[in-house]
Amino acid sequence: MIAQSRPFGQRYAFVVVAVIFLCLLIAAGLRSAPSVMMVPLEESFGWRRDVTSWAASVGILLYGLTGPFAAALMERIGLRRTLLGALLVMSGSTALSLFMTQPWHLFLTWGVFSGIGSGAVASVLGATIVNRWFKTNRGLMMGLMSASSATGMLVFLPVIAALAQNGGWKPVAIAVALATAALIPLVLLLVPERPSSIGQVRYGADANDVPPVSPASQGNFLAHTLNTLRRAAGTRVFWYLFATFFVCGFTTNGLVGTHLIAFCGDMGIGEVQAAGLLSMMGIFDLIGTTLSGWLTDRFDPRKLLGVYYAVRGLSLIYLPYSGFSATSLVIFAVLYGLDWIATVPPTLRLANEAFGDRSGPIVFGWIVAGHQVGAAAAAAFGGTMRELQGNYELAFLIAGMTGIAAACISLLINTSKPAFEPEPQMV
Repeated sequence: MIAQSRPFGQRYAFVVVAVIFLCLLIAAGLRSAPSVMMVPLEESFGWRRDVTSWAASVGILLYGLTGPFAAALMERIGLRRTLLGALLVMSGSTALSLFMTQPWHLFLTWGVFSGIGSGAVASVLGATIVNRWFKTNRGLMMGLMSASSATGMLVFLPVIAALAQNGGWKPVAIAVALATAALIPLVLLLVPERPSSIGQVRYGADANDVPPVSPASQGNFLAHTLNTLRRAAGTRVFWYLFATFFVCGFTTNGLVGTHLIAFCGDMGIGEVQAAGLLSMMGIFDLIGTTLSGWLTDRFDPRKLLGVYYAVRGLSLIYLPYSGFSATSLVIFAVLYGLDWIATVPPTLRLANEAFGDRSGPIVFGWIVAGHQVGAAAAAAFGGTMRELQGNYELAFLIAGMTGIAAACISLLINTSKPAFEPEPQMV
């Protein structure tokens, strides 16, 4: 049971952010694990690249589709219960994968269950925490939350790549299961349900602050989640945000996150070295995404998105022609890494501006679902193109062109007035 007092006053919000950052970091490690498990799984079971790619695709898709329901569930039964349940599912599913012998076992453990579990420990969790615990500095805090995925790659990929190279896929599954299980006591001890649980208000708020209450906390959370989607889907701004975030997922988690290590392997670069390249991207993304949060508090988020997607698209078009020399890969890692997840803070700000603080996190959850639909499509598309053509070149070129298209769409977004009238707040 969470005690009714905590040190640091309003600043205890930063303790909560630190724990949630760690949860998001571990979840990012789980989602990045299939990229280093592909080759060991092929060697152990003889499974083809398209089989492992489709399993990863299922996990990525469910990771996104779970988000909006998880956001509403956090309001209905509580953030702590939702988060603890998700951590149990993540740890249990990866542990169960140690006993798999058939492709459908891979789809079930690393696809279905890990996708659902990690989907509740994703961007919607960060958005809910930021809205619940902060009245000011939201862009910066969301930037830090978003950077956790980059840090997850930075911390996990070299370690799990070394485990995979030296011991196969099983040590990777064990490491992820144990790391996820270790988060459970931290959440139990350090994360209150909301500021009022410890006699505080949101950071940056005065004593009279009344946080917005989501209708999902007082009714049928499933019906509210779907109703919010129905209402949002009738607006142009939703589809612009959904489309651009679809491209974001297509060009990050789905293609680069899933296939870059295998692409490097095709070009004669070892797994550990390729994982080091992703880690370098993680370093620059940690910088870029945190800076993006700071910029989002100060500048037009539409223009920021336009720049981010354009740079990403050009870097993906550059990679197949880079020659894969050490210098060219460093150039790619810097350019691509700086805006890997930099799109999240401006996208969340635009969602909150258009749909309000009460509906914004759930709408953002649906937008994140678009991100993961794009990622799932790219994971499957990349593996299929590799099987059909024998290389990844065309897949990366197509992804680069979608980035340029997303840059143009970003400039069309208009949040000068609410996208729809908020539902009456129940008291």
